[in-house]
Amino acid sequence: MQTRKKYIFLTFLASWLLLFFFGGDQLRRFAFFPRRSAAARRSWPRWADRTLLHSFAEPQELQGDGDTAQPSPRARRAAQLRASQGSLCRMESCFDASRCQKHGFKVFTYPRERGEPVSESYGKILASIERSRYYTPRPEDACLFVLGIDTLDRDPLSAHYVRSVEQKIRASPLWNSGRNHLIFNLYAGTWPNYTEELGFDIGHAMLAKASFYSENFRPGFDVSIPLFPREHPQRGGQRGWLRRDSVPPQKKYLLVFKGKRYLTGIGSGTRNALHHIHNGRDIVSLTTCRHGKDWERHKDTRCDQDNADYEKFDYQELLHNSTFCIVPRGRRLGSFRFLEALQAACIPVLLSDGWELPFSEAIDWGKAAVVGSERLLLQIPSTVRCIRPERVLAFQQQTQFLWDAYFSSVDKIVHTTLEIIRDRLIPHRSRSRFLWNTMPGGLLALPDFSTHLGDFPFYYLQHGSGPSDKFTALLRAAPPQGSLSQHTLRLIQAVSRSQYCAQILVLWSCEKPPPPSGTWPQTTVPLTIIQGRMKLSDRFFPYSAIGTDAVLSLDEHTSLSTTEVDFAFVVWRSFPERIVGFSAWSHFWDPEQKRWGYTSRWTNKLSIVLTTAAFYHRYYHSLFTEYLPAGLRELVDSLAACEDILMNLLVAAVTKLPPIKVTQWKQHTEAVSQLQQDCLNQLVDWFGSMPLVSSQLRLDPVLFKDQVSVLRKKYRHLEKP
Repeated sequence: MQTRKKYIFLTFLASWLLLFFFGGDQLRRFAFFPRRSAAARRSWPRWADRTLLHSFAEPQELQGDGDTAQPSPRARRAAQLRASQGSLCRMESCFDASRCQKHGFKVFTYPRERGEPVSESYGKILASIERSRYYTPRPEDACLFVLGIDTLDRDPLSAHYVRSVEQKIRASPLWNSGRNHLIFNLYAGTWPNYTEELGFDIGHAMLAKASFYSENFRPGFDVSIPLFPREHPQRGGQRGWLRRDSVPPQKKYLLVFKGKRYLTGIGSGTRNALHHIHNGRDIVSLTTCRHGKDWERHKDTRCDQDNADYEKFDYQELLHNSTFCIVPRGRRLGSFRFLEALQAACIPVLLSDGWELPFSEAIDWGKAAVVGSERLLLQIPSTVRCIRPERVLAFQQQTQFLWDAYFSSVDKIVHTTLEIIRDRLIPHRSRSRFLWNTMPGGLLALPDFSTHLGDFPFYYLQHGSGPSDKFTALLRAAPPQGSLSQHTLRLIQAVSRSQYCAQILVLWSCEKPPPPSGTWPQTTVPLTIIQGRMKLSDRFFPYSAIGTDAVLSLDEHTSLSTTEVDFAFVVWRSFPERIVGFSAWSHFWDPEQKRWGYTSRWTNKLSIVLTTAAFYHRYYHSLFTEYLPAGLRELVDSLAACEDILMNLLVAAVTKLPPIKVTQWKQHTEAVSQLQQDCLNQLVDWFGSMPLVSSQLRLDPVLFKDQVSVLRKKYRHLEKP
C-alpha cells in the first residue's frame, strides 16, 4: 500500500511539473499567478542582449526605436474587417463573370460629377482606361466598373481627400454593393497609425492598392500596385539607365540609401537604424531629419551631423553609381524610391516587412530584387556582398525589363492591373509566369493568340524550336477598275513559284466584285480570294486562312522575282521576330520644327521597312488588331501608308530591335507626303516615345557581286545583268 501511494505521489508530481513548464503562459493568466508588468515584457529580438549585437550599436539606442505607434497585426486585420464587409471575397463569390461573356472584358468609368475635384494622378488613371482597347462608353456592355470619384488619397489630413464617398457611390444604380468594381488607392489611413482604412465600405469591390499589407491582401481578388508620383508620365516613359556596355556590373558604390529619417512614429525604427551600416566607402547610408514643421522640437543628438552628411552626396548620382539601393518602408509600406531604383538598374533591397509587392501575382520579384527583413537590417551588407557578379548582372537586366514592361508609365501600370484581372476570368487562357517575366512581357503576349510558347516569334530560342518552313503570301489588291493588271498577275506567278510558298491569299479591297476564277493565273499553290472591307488596316487582320508562321505582305504595285522572295524568306527564318523586307525608310528628329520626320532617300541608316513587300510573323496581325485601340486603326485608315508606319512602330516596341533590309534587284523610291509625316508624329504621341530603332545593316547573299563565276552563286538572279 505504501508503494502504491509512493507511485501515485510521483506521478502527480511529474504531471504538475510538466504542466508548469509547458503550460506556464496559460497558468499565469489565473488570478493566483502574479502577472508581469507591461514594462517588463520584451518582444523578439531582445536587442538588450549583448550576445546578439555585440559590436554594432548601443543596446539602448536600438531598444528605443520610437516605433510604438505601429499597430499589431491583429489590430490591422480588425481595422480591415471593419472597413470591408467583403474581406473574404474571391472572384467566385464577389464577381459576376456572366457580365463578361457577351461583350468580353470591357471597362466602364463612371462619369465625373460636376464640381468634383479629381487629382492629376487619378485623371491619368481614368485617361489610361478610356483611351485603351478595354474601354466601353456603355455601362450595359461593361464587365468591370471604375469610379469617377477620386479614391487615390484616403488620408483625411490630405488636401485631395474626398468626403462623403460612401453616400455618393451608394446613390449610383451601378454600384450593386461594389460587385464588379475596381477601386484604385495609393494612400490609406492617417497619422499616427496609418491603418488601411479607406473611410468607406468597399463592399464586394476589388482593390488596386499601393502599400498593401500581405495579411489584408485578398489573393486572387485584389491587385497590389506600385506607389507612383504625381509626375509619373501618362504613357511611354523614360527608358531605363542600364546600357549594353555596363559590364562589369559592379559600380562605384555597393549599397546606398539617401532619404528622410523619422524621429518618432510608425516607420521610424527601420530608418533610424540605417546609419549603422554606413561606412563611407562602398556603403553610403544617409538620412536627414530636416523635414516636417516641428522637426527641431523632436531632433536627437544625431540630427545635426546627419543633416551635414546628407548634403555631401547627390541622390541622382548615387542612383547612377550604385549596384544595390535600399528601399525601406516609410510611414506606409510602399515608397517612391522603389520605381526610381528599378529605372536606375539599382537592384532594390526591400526592407518593408509585410508588403505585398506590386503585381506579385504575375511578377517573380526574386529575379529582380533582394527582399530583406527589417529585423535583420545589419545582415544586408554581408548578404549583397555574397551575390556573384553574373547574378548581379541578371538582376540588373531584369529590373530594366520590368521597368519598361510594367512600370514606366501610368498606362502600363493600369493596363497590367486590368490584364491580371482578365486572366483570372479565363484561367485556361491565362498567361504563365514565364510570359509575365520574360521579354516582351505579359502585356505584349496575348493569350487569345496562344498560350504555347512555341507559337510566339520571340520565344523560339527559349523553347528550342523554330518557325515553319513555309509562308503565306497576302496580296492586297484594290484596282480602281475592278480588273487585275498584268503586273499583278506576274507578281502572283513569281511568288507561287517559290519553293517555300504554301498558299496565296488575295485581299480584294474594291467595291466591284473580284474577277471570275478563270481569269486568275494558274499556280502550283492554292489561291484564295478574301473580300476585304476596303480599309487599309485590313491587311493586318488575323485571318483564319493564314496557316503558316510567316506572312509575306504584298501590294499590287510591288515587283519581285522568285529569287528575291526565296532569299528574303531564308533571312526571315533566322530573325522571325523582326520585319524583313526590301524597301526601307529612315526616321529623324527635326530640331527646327521639333517633330519627327522620315525620308525615303537612300542613306546609310534605316528604321522602317515597308510592308508592301516584307516578311513578318503572323502574330503581329493579332497584336495589331487586338492590342491597339480602335482609334489608332481608324487613324491609319484615313492616311495612306500610315499602316506601314504603325506596324513598324508596333514591332519595334515589342522587340526593341530594328527591321532588316535585304538586297533587291530593282531599287524603288517612294515620295513621303506631309500627311505621312503627321501620321508618324500622332502615332509617336500615342506610344509616348519613339520606339523605332535605326540600323545600318543590309543582308546580301554570299558571293553577292563578287568577281566569281555565277555558277557558284545560289541567288545569281539578284544581280543586275
